[in-house]
Amino acid sequence: MNPKGRDKTDEALIINAEPHRKISAALSWLAAERTDDEQTDGIITTEAIKLMAQKCDKPFFLGVGFFRPHTPFVAPKKYFAMCPLRDMRLPYAPKGDRDDIPTAAFAHNCPVPHYNLDELTLRKALQAYFATISFVDSQVGRLMTALDELKLADNTIVVLWSDHGYHLGEHNGIWQKRTLFEQSARSPLIIRVPGMKGNGTASTRIVEFVDIYPTLTDLAGLKNPNGLEGRSLRPLLQNPLAEWNGTAITQVLRPSDKRLPKPVMGRSIRTARWRYSDWAEGKAGVELYDHASDPMEFNNFALNPDPEAKAVMQRLRKLLEKKASCKVPTTPFNPKRL
Repeated sequence: MNPKGRDKTDEALIINAEPHRKISAALSWLAAERTDDEQTDGIITTEAIKLMAQKCDKPFFLGVGFFRPHTPFVAPKKYFAMCPLRDMRLPYAPKGDRDDIPTAAFAHNCPVPHYNLDELTLRKALQAYFATISFVDSQVGRLMTALDELKLADNTIVVLWSDHGYHLGEHNGIWQKRTLFEQSARSPLIIRVPGMKGNGTASTRIVEFVDIYPTLTDLAGLKNPNGLEGRSLRPLLQNPLAEWNGTAITQVLRPSDKRLPKPVMGRSIRTARWRYSDWAEGKAGVELYDHASDPMEFNNFALNPDPEAKAVMQRLRKLLEKKASCKVPTTPFNPKRL
């Protein structure tokens, strides 16, 4: 199902802080009139609950996709009231934070800090983003309530995840996605399995989205096809602190523009402690961040590496090369962004 709610029909009312961009790619928002169930995500929730009620007497798989908090940030006014503008603050970054970061890390993704927008506009965008988060939280709550009411909670696996992370002004003015920094590469992932000891407990272990499929087949007792990527997260669902030794790979392609003479592939590997990233196999820059002491990735150890940093980069690059190619695709890809 792909319904259209008032967030689509009322698009003319949306505030666009960057009118030269489409609202889907700009900082744009609307504190909408009336109720949740008139919004696309509210309609989706209602239809999902209907399907659960129809299918509850036999095994089912239900994929429920929400549009928010994608731009434009649209949610009913009551959710904006939950996030007062006076409480919105832009994230901290030290002066000169960008000085040790390769150009490719910013190319076509907010190269101009904060899009040159004023602080009040940025705080309004923050408010709208958090309002849409609260709105979607409410829709997820409706689904969970329906699971209880239909007596499905004790035999239904629930997985909640997002397709990517999101920048809200970090590193002196990056917004939205398409970076290899932690804020963009890390995403929400919540799994609740009836009877698992780890339910409700956070895990600090590093996992990937390719682990979701083998996890579900394992839990459902289904056979996996040969050569499947990823591994079952069952051990962490039983014990969130179990030994794991996980890594996560992220890649992003930079089209050529006035900052980059030719397209550049960026790739990154995250371990429990480190994030190592390189651009064009290091020809366009290298980054190394120590999450034990620098979770916001302010200090790039790759510029003047000590012996430990050199050893870490050598080890992580070998791991990265096994899973991530630096080859730029020859097929057409997204045009350059300004």
